[in-house]
Amino acid sequence: MSQTQTDKAWEILFERHHILQQIQHHGFFEIKAKEIKMVREPRLMAKFDHYSHLPKLFKENGLSILPISRSSYVIGEFDVYEKVSYNKRLKPVRVDFPADITTIDPTNLYSESSALHCAHITGMMEKVLGEPCFQTISGRMSSKEFDFHIQTRKGTDRLINIKNSQIEIDGGYESRYQFMIVEAKNETVDDFLVRQLYYPYRLWQEKTNKVVRPVFFTYSNDIFSFFVYEFTDPGRYNSLKLVEQKDFIIAHEELNFEDIVGGFRAVQMVQEPEVPFPQADSFPRIVDLLGLLVDNDLSKDDITRNYDFDVRQTGYYTSAGMYLGLIEKYTDDNKQVMFKLTKLGREIMRMRTKDKYLELVKCILSHKPFWMVFAEYLEKGSVPEKGRVIEIMKKCNLYHVSSESTFIRRSSTVIGWMNWIIDLPNTY
Repeated sequence: MSQTQTDKAWEILFERHHILQQIQHHGFFEIKAKEIKMVREPRLMAKFDHYSHLPKLFKENGLSILPISRSSYVIGEFDVYEKVSYNKRLKPVRVDFPADITTIDPTNLYSESSALHCAHITGMMEKVLGEPCFQTISGRMSSKEFDFHIQTRKGTDRLINIKNSQIEIDGGYESRYQFMIVEAKNETVDDFLVRQLYYPYRLWQEKTNKVVRPVFFTYSNDIFSFFVYEFTDPGRYNSLKLVEQKDFIIAHEELNFEDIVGGFRAVQMVQEPEVPFPQADSFPRIVDLLGLLVDNDLSKDDITRNYDFDVRQTGYYTSAGMYLGLIEKYTDDNKQVMFKLTKLGREIMRMRTKDKYLELVKCILSHKPFWMVFAEYLEKGSVPEKGRVIEIMKKCNLYHVSSESTFIRRSSTVIGWMNWIIDLPNTY
């Protein structure tokens, strides 16, 4: 896999400061922001919201990085991420959108702040806390001073001292007995950086006598998911424990399986495009990517750096969007390849929930291999086995798919998208 600028910059720093040897000897290594800045901007070098974003050298050596002040960081074999497992059996609770609100558009919540504002005005925060609440804080602030224990990958313990590190809180909501700190993401994620909840938790635990509730929030595929945690031992970074997950959706006309079948029967078949056949098994991630492109055109680096995609996934998922006619790429004035929504992609992403997902289903089923697999599902009542899916794909003259191994890999996408279509009525 090609190296990123961040990978190259960290290689220079690892060599210059003998970082691996220092960690082997002392168990950790402190590095100043000004030392990082000699090679590259610290904000691009030290903030990795997801494990997938970590530089190559960090992944290879089981390392991670945490800020310990405004001007320094500590590198060690620390366990800093928490895996996120979405409970797919959870039916989202329907909430009504207030009819007299005109400054929030519930069909266009493509920034974290707009998703949080919408969640608040529809009463989701109150339902999570179990009592009325007000938004009282957001933005950047200082962590003040505190110590904590953190677990290393080898199971040992390290004591770390934090002194006025900068923290950022997406939303703080206070009720009579509780104070909820929310870290928000506008996408489905595999994990998150515990620091984004832990540092604010430690700060506000000292400043209020109310129960501080750390909450990780995602808005993805029209579903608002709240992961409510507790730190069972406030002095330990790794004592995070999931208490509950609560999902919400803004009330809309229900999507039935009959609607999907109606779309299937009415669909206009398109010619297979001269774009690689998709290798992107998770259709919700494609919907996330379309959402990211609503407000801004993005480069491959933008997508990889700012969202829970690695370089390879960014390539696969942008390509899948292009296959469906929802994303297109162009070269900007700086000769950088950029991705944007097509006219159809933009129209679909502005639709209300039911219409949006039915149109996305039609985009999939307008391609012959998917249409044929769905037709067989309707006939037999189960998604065809992988071998049968490959047989169908081989009849469809796919662009640049010839080797058996490629057919096998791409068939997983067909099955993944079929399961997504079939499951839609259970979610929406």
